[in-house]
Amino acid sequence: MSVEAVGKTRRGRGARKAHRQARDITMLPALKRRLPLTEPMDAEQIERIDAASMHILENVGVVFRDEIALADWKKAGAKVDGERVYLDRHHVRALISTIPESFTYHARNPAHNLPFGNNYSMFVPMTGAPYLRDLEDQRRAPTLDDLATFHKLSHMLPAMHSSAHHIVEPMDHPISHRHLRITYSSIRHSDKTFMGMTTSPKNAEDVIEMCALLFGAEFMEQHAVVTGNCNGNSPLVWDETMLGAMRAFCRANQPVLCSPFVLGGANTPASVAPTVAQLNAEALSALAYTQVIRKGCPAIYGHYLSTVSMKSGAPMAGTPEISLMNFMIGQMARHYGVPWRTSNTLGGAKTFDAQAGYESATTLQAVVMAGANYIWHSAGWNEAGMHCSIAKFLVDAEQCAMAYRMAEGIRWDDFDAALEAVSDVGPGGHYLGHPHTLENFQRAFFMPELFDNSSIEQWQAEGAVETTERALTEAKAMLADYELPYLDPAKDEALRDYIARREREIPAADALNQEH
Repeated sequence: MSVEAVGKTRRGRGARKAHRQARDITMLPALKRRLPLTEPMDAEQIERIDAASMHILENVGVVFRDEIALADWKKAGAKVDGERVYLDRHHVRALISTIPESFTYHARNPAHNLPFGNNYSMFVPMTGAPYLRDLEDQRRAPTLDDLATFHKLSHMLPAMHSSAHHIVEPMDHPISHRHLRITYSSIRHSDKTFMGMTTSPKNAEDVIEMCALLFGAEFMEQHAVVTGNCNGNSPLVWDETMLGAMRAFCRANQPVLCSPFVLGGANTPASVAPTVAQLNAEALSALAYTQVIRKGCPAIYGHYLSTVSMKSGAPMAGTPEISLMNFMIGQMARHYGVPWRTSNTLGGAKTFDAQAGYESATTLQAVVMAGANYIWHSAGWNEAGMHCSIAKFLVDAEQCAMAYRMAEGIRWDDFDAALEAVSDVGPGGHYLGHPHTLENFQRAFFMPELFDNSSIEQWQAEGAVETTERALTEAKAMLADYELPYLDPAKDEALRDYIARREREIPAADALNQEH
């Protein structure tokens, strides 16, 4: 077979059509990383960050704007002055030592269960976008059907390990009811693990109740099935909404991300190492509180990282400082023996352009080499999170698959057979028709489907299709192939009944009490 023939077979429209008909949506297992991590701090510098963070906890304190949390801390023996809690470093270390270093995420399809922590990683789509760029690349407000589209794509993309939750905000539903519809969409359109809304304590309780209907409350006592996220208000504040939601998840023994929300230079010092020291203190205070709520419950060291432009005040993505902070936070999480979360393919671009690609690729490379466990916002994020792009969603997911392959490390299982091929081919030959090549070509080198590597003549002959259009065409084909995963009809009915009852109980206009 000639090089030219290989190219035509690989890139021809007929081959693409056949590929779609034989689409493999098998989820990749949890990524087991086998590459050395990037760890820029030595042992002395790790201790320096730890000492600075503990000094902040002991002498500056952290504000907990929540009466229940303040009472919990007093009962636990912490010094409480008004809303400010001062935490002894030995107390903090004792509390976080009870956080599991690893556990297993259980999906409603057991084939999609995921070992988590230590050297395992998982990719999770973005969430929270108030706009989307749709199948025609038009920016507009999302609907519940648009959310379902993203959950369907998450289900079908092998590198996505979760359907997350509100990838986009369903603006056609009342705010006070959205958490119910979002949770159901996450569950119904995918059988992978998912996230739960923490936009109020009661919303979090509803999520836990829906999970109990799906998995059983007794099962949840021993198994992680859903993930909550609680953002801190940097610098050094945790509010009643997040703490109440945290309690709902921890009491049900479900993992929660303890995530300071960092805008470097705005709500942290304008310097990398002190920013990490503050963030570390904030994360430790929340991680410690999870163990006050329920000793031994799973918890994840979280953060959202951005740096702020000193020219405009706008958040930036893909900067070198963000990569450095991810490397450092990974070292700190491993120092404490807790799993950790980061944000992945972030972009500030307004369209899916070169800026979006560079920012996302820089961050993806860094978070994989930093050894993050829960790699959130892994697909679709653009415009500083203001919109989720369907085109970028697909390309990001393929990039995550490429990063997955890299992080698996070097394969040695065919080394001897391949060396025999060198002897067979000899000087001046080629390997395209050799049995080893025919047996291994599909796994030997990752071949992106959404990038074009043909000659310019062939690319022009096929319509000069650029990446955004190619990704949107693929998204439409995927959605045409989508099949709803099986869900026990009795559980489905129970979930629908619960939603109907709660929507009767919650006034549609009662946004103030249900959200931030």
